[in-house]
Amino acid sequence: MNISRIALAGGIAASTVLLLAGTASAHVSVQPQGEAAKGGYATVNIKVPNERDNASTIKLEVSFPTDHPLASVTPQAVPGWDIEVTRSKLAKPLEMHGQKINEAVSKVTWTATGGKDDAGIRPGYFQQFPLSLGQLPEDADQLVLKAVQTYDNKEVVRWIEEQKEGADEPESPAPVLKLTAPAAGDHGAADDKSGATQAADKQTTAASDSPDSDTTARVLGIVGIVVGAAGVAFGVLAGRRRTA
Repeated sequence: MNISRIALAGGIAASTVLLLAGTASAHVSVQPQGEAAKGGYATVNIKVPNERDNASTIKLEVSFPTDHPLASVTPQAVPGWDIEVTRSKLAKPLEMHGQKINEAVSKVTWTATGGKDDAGIRPGYFQQFPLSLGQLPEDADQLVLKAVQTYDNKEVVRWIEEQKEGADEPESPAPVLKLTAPAAGDHGAADDKSGATQAADKQTTAASDSPDSDTTARVLGIVGIVVGAAGVAFGVLAGRRRTA
């Protein structure tokens, strides 16, 4: 009876931890890999969780701000997904490395390939879509990247609501990339771009240091403690029975 109670309590505790971890970031978000410094380049992940238990995500569209256009938006190839980069003409040309840029990336679209049963982001999973961005604006503290998520049952979720100061988080918040102050001793945008390219090549390693990996590690640690405690209790009770 005591063993059953311990096992039940451990199972409830583990399930609660996992549930809380899963609901902590249940929306499309953008996460920088390292610094996203003003005036430089950055590698980011667009994280897309599947929030439905009866449909798969088969398409993602991310739009970039027109008030702070980015001349360089380079997606990393993602197995099982086709990528389309849309560029638009700028009302006011940008200057980059001594050259005038008349158009900028306005949207990137990922579309799942493969069969119906294995295409896209299935229920219970999430997917990360890496991007190299630049040159980041020097006169802004953040970039709002509005996203549209499409499921294979034709449901469309628009992550486009901007957070208002002092208000609660909106129901479908747009992903926001927070920009940091320029790094001390910055040697120019060209060096920043080189660093961003190297970061993209080390995507798998960098992902292990992301907030999601930290959350997973903490969850597994807590679950391990719960399971370990149950095992110790089982051993003590079994020893008492043999002694009796």
